[in-house]
Amino acid sequence: MRPSPASALKLLNQRVIDCRLCPRLVAHREQIARDKRRAYLNWTYWGRPVPSFGDMAARLLLIGLAPGAHGANRTGRMFTGDRSGDFLYRALFETGFASQPQSVAKDDGLTLTDAYITAPVRCAPPDNKPQRDEILRCRPYFEQELALLRNVKVIVPLGGIALDAYLCILQDKNLIASRSAFRFGHGVEFETHTGGPRLLCCYHPSQQNTSTGRLTARMLTEIFERARAMIESSQTPVRTHLAHHDRP
Repeated sequence: MRPSPASALKLLNQRVIDCRLCPRLVAHREQIARDKRRAYLNWTYWGRPVPSFGDMAARLLLIGLAPGAHGANRTGRMFTGDRSGDFLYRALFETGFASQPQSVAKDDGLTLTDAYITAPVRCAPPDNKPQRDEILRCRPYFEQELALLRNVKVIVPLGGIALDAYLCILQDKNLIASRSAFRFGHGVEFETHTGGPRLLCCYHPSQQNTSTGRLTARMLTEIFERARAMIESSQTPVRTHLAHHDRP
């Protein structure tokens, strides 16, 4: 008897946690966990691949990039313990997807409703820059997750790498002919293939983007307000270009 999608997701997350496929990433995440940052000397760092997080019946899927060295690599939960997470979860809370506006630790009581967070790379990479081969090694986890999250209606890729990782899977499955038709831009919305989730692109809530004003709190909240409206809408989706195109 096959396990339910929820049970299969739990098993998949455990396989993620146990993964040691990428020597460079294993060495980096474990070194960070040993050396620590002065502000977190009393912490026992997670130092392993970070599993996905959220509501397994979610209609909204967020795709990040990779764990932060002293954020998710420390706490063991996606977008938890750093400024990117502070920015993201506040917006999710304000739009009803998160139970609280802050995410500081894995056991802080935060839950997501109708939302699930994943990433194409599960280990903290040096300089926040995973290599192509590392993305490819991690991709089977991402693919299996997409197959198991059967209720997803809207996907929000947080940055161009997240968008490209998802589009690569669609292209390999012959669901799209080319990735070039889907150019990243904040607020840009796409329909990729008939019956598939709709895409709503968003800048990554990295400190680089938020501290410069490239991504404001209001801009991020508006993305999730739109995502909720798209989920609830029964209208036929169309491709729209509602904001300037740019790199993440």
